[in-house]
Amino acid sequence: MQLSGRVALVTGGGRGIGRAIAVRLAEAGARVIITGRTAAELDATAAAIGATAVIADLASRAGGDALVEQVRAIARVDILVNNAGIAESASLERTDDAMWDRIMELNATAPFRLTRAFTPAMVAAGWGRIVNISSNAGVSGYGYTAAYCASKHALVGATRALAIDLARTGVTINAVCPGWVATRMVDEAAARIAAKTARSEDDAKAALAAMTPQRRLIEPEEVAHTVAMLCDHQARGIHGQTIVIDGGQVLK
Repeated sequence: MQLSGRVALVTGGGRGIGRAIAVRLAEAGARVIITGRTAAELDATAAAIGATAVIADLASRAGGDALVEQVRAIARVDILVNNAGIAESASLERTDDAMWDRIMELNATAPFRLTRAFTPAMVAAGWGRIVNISSNAGVSGYGYTAAYCASKHALVGATRALAIDLARTGVTINAVCPGWVATRMVDEAAARIAAKTARSEDDAKAALAAMTPQRRLIEPEEVAHTVAMLCDHQARGIHGQTIVIDGGQVLK
């Protein structure tokens, strides 16, 4: 796999899945730009792999617009990985408009707006890769996560629709849908479960892992491997697809 000469933008690239993706793309030779809201995490990752770090808050549209301008001043983006996102859970009656808007803005609207901003240059160059990090919640449904599932379904739907628009341009777009991944998000989910039940956080994590036939959490590097594969020239025929990485939890 060779991505030498390519520029990759990874949102939410300071930690977890985003960091693993940034590392993997850098190993493949890409020049990597990472964004996020936490300077310390971004700086640590950037220093480790020789990436460029840009502070950005994609929860606001002004923040997304500022990121586009900053990145355009650095380089033309060849690879866009829309990874930044949030997960919140609540019953229907506790899912207020503010929660719905917050989740939809970061998980669905921000990726769409970044794709709209950076795709024209890819089309003009005749080559580009867009990878949207959705979730297996984007192809299934789970209790107490209506807003989250809706946002991830929206991201998958946009991926499929844009694939038709981009089919003859040399630009591919795909969605990668992880299940429970061993990241801070799982730690936070386990803490919420422990707070509401008599389980310990370790027991809660074990229960999450047991949801998959493989009885384990997915590692961030597994997601990163798939993303890097989709960016390779030999993967140009993989287009508009939804690739689930969850140990067999969701079969589609």
